Amino acid sequence: METYSTERKEALVRRMMPPENALVSALARETGITEQTLYRWRRQAKGQGLAVPGDGKNPEGWSSEDKFAVVLESAPLNAAELAEYCRRNGLYPEQIAVWRVACQAANANATEQAREQRHQSKDDKQRIGRLEKELQRKEKALAEAAALLILRKKAQVIWGSNEDDDQRPGSPVMYIVDTRGGAVRLPAGEGLRRAGREPAHVSTLDR
Repeated sequence: METYSTERKEALVRRMMPPENALVSALARETGITEQTLYRWRRQAKGQGLAVPGDGKNPEGWSSEDKFAVVLESAPLNAAELAEYCRRNGLYPEQIAVWRVACQAANANATEQAREQRHQSKDDKQRIGRLEKELQRKEKALAEAAALLILRKKAQVIWGSNEDDDQRPGSPVMYIVDTRGGAVRLPAGEGLRRAGREPAHVSTLDR
């Protein structure tokens, strides 16, 4: 890998900066240094907060990153120093003023978006809390219903079903007299069911 002196590197980076703003591809053809190396140098300079477009565009076509770098560089300058800075970099004070306003607006928008996100996050937490409470309520209701079902089944095992109750000693019995005058002695439950299907005179007696 070929090495280059610091002076050579700085000189080419300056050419990628305003006012020349030389294209990286053009510098690569001119110097024989690979575009990959030039892009790496440009990236390192940008990391130091320098405006290094290196794209051959006029200032209005620069990226937001490069415009922001110019705003930062020129922020501490007084009027005379700003004029000199602009002459040296091929810029106008009015351009930098517009970029500064755009940066401030972007920062305000970012602050507002962060505030909205925090508010939305709070609403989401409240909604999740309500859903969790509703889920717990439903789970409790299901558990109670399951417990009642289990108790009912146990009661049926111990005491028998309704049909069995009709057969236990002491259960009421029913006599159904049909149209021919015959009487049938049935448990009360079965008698009521049959009475609903057959025309008959119904009489209920306790055993």
